[in-house]
Amino acid sequence: MERLLRLGVPLVFATATIMPLPQWLRLRADPAYHESYLAFLPKFYTVRLDLSDFPFILRGTYFETGHLWFVVLLLTFSLLLAAVARWAPPTLEWPAALSRPRGGLLVLGLPIALVCAFVGLEEAFSGWSRWAFLLFFLYGYFFVTDPRFRAAMRRDWVPAAVVGVVLVAVGVPGFVIAGDAPGADAFTDMTPLAIGARALYGLAGWYWLVAILGALDRPCSPSTGAGRPPRRLYAYLSSAVLPLYVLHQPIVVAVAYFVVGWKAPILVEYLVIVAVSLVLTVGVHDLLVRRTRVTRFLFGMREPTATSG
Repeated sequence: MERLLRLGVPLVFATATIMPLPQWLRLRADPAYHESYLAFLPKFYTVRLDLSDFPFILRGTYFETGHLWFVVLLLTFSLLLAAVARWAPPTLEWPAALSRPRGGLLVLGLPIALVCAFVGLEEAFSGWSRWAFLLFFLYGYFFVTDPRFRAAMRRDWVPAAVVGVVLVAVGVPGFVIAGDAPGADAFTDMTPLAIGARALYGLAGWYWLVAILGALDRPCSPSTGAGRPPRRLYAYLSSAVLPLYVLHQPIVVAVAYFVVGWKAPILVEYLVIVAVSLVLTVGVHDLLVRRTRVTRFLFGMREPTATSG
């Protein structure tokens, strides 16, 4: 229930109130389009049920979840894997057994490689299969519940980084060649070269994740607190992650709508969009979201505690 509220409420609220704006602005970028925002809204909300693209079961001509696809997947996987957290023992032995030998943790990349290779990749999901994200989510559960798993990531992060770089160096040319032929699609084609390139992509993604988390995950000293950000900053950032994510894309699109028409170098426009969007996103979160109980609930934020600073 806690996940349903913290993810489901902001997903529904943001889809209904925020997501129509970037879609309308994209249409407004066409000089021939003159429809008002209020006239556009009923078209955005005109949806039908379609189970063929699970878990994205609502479809419409103008409807979209936009960047909230990540929240859709996170909520779906949280519900699908709820039984794992409820019925599985606090620590599972097989991940720890796999990760015990040096480099053994890297074997967990093989299921991800198989999914990428034979299910294919999806451009709409940052170039990953949605089912690869399910495996990442499951591994994340191991990471936070078993200190042995985390210790193995800290131990193996250097070889994981090295192998990840090698796999990218080998796999990227394979992607380019596999997708270079007319009508070819390296993300979905079942040619040997495309399958192999996607497998290397999946392995590299897992190895780099191990490298990043292993390098950053440092035990905190109980006496000095070394290895942990200042408590107030940590509390602020940890609670702000979801609302900042929900807010950023519509704000970026709105800022870009006004900036891209400037007669300025593209680098200048890019820097302006980044800087203004960052200020507005943090400002909206700080001034309009985190200040009241109602808005905190609508954006999936936990209520502050006495120890959060």
